[in-house]
Amino acid sequence: MYTPDRFSRNIFNELKEKKVWDLAKNIHLKYRRKWAGPDINVYIFPSAGGGLFSRHSGKSGVSFANMLFLFLPSEIEEAELEALFVHEYHHVCRINSQKKKIEEFTLLDSIILEGLAEHSVEIYCGEKFRGSWCTRYSKEEIRNFWDKLIKAQLKLKKNERLHQKILYGERPYPTLLGYAAGYEIIREFREKKSFSTKLSFSAPSEYFVDQTLYKLES
Repeated sequence: MYTPDRFSRNIFNELKEKKVWDLAKNIHLKYRRKWAGPDINVYIFPSAGGGLFSRHSGKSGVSFANMLFLFLPSEIEEAELEALFVHEYHHVCRINSQKKKIEEFTLLDSIILEGLAEHSVEIYCGEKFRGSWCTRYSKEEIRNFWDKLIKAQLKLKKNERLHQKILYGERPYPTLLGYAAGYEIIREFREKKSFSTKLSFSAPSEYFVDQTLYKLES
């Protein structure tokens, strides 16, 4: 997953000078208390640069039930670090609250997981820290993608290749398709229903879709 080199060593030293590990520890404590979330291990690595899955300026993360990984560039600011942590830690909290093994997650679960996490970024950190996928497509485009590309595939499991292709928007699918669809579904849900962080952890994926114009396959 990670191979060190001279470039990454330089980034590591700059992150160390900025006391990023201390910042991350404080942010973790803040949201663990605010959300009554689990105490997990947080691992920080120098970022290898930008890419499809990075949020802004090459930073990205990966989450599991008991740990998360952050990949950070040297120029990371505290507010950006907090936004990335909020997204990834929301994943951790929801995964634990759902009482479902991550490998059992369906495409629907993954889409809603991403949408809820990014709305948490919007709520706690502000719109400017949202991922690029949040405004990549119009709501009309998302509904069209949902009907033609997503709806019939919602039961795909996480370990199936097509699940990943749709979620991340690999060819021939639109870029970051699942992320964008998840954000739009939760945006519409928030317009119509009461929303809370506690609900975003506990409610099943189907609940959020059922309250919107998006429909599930019967």
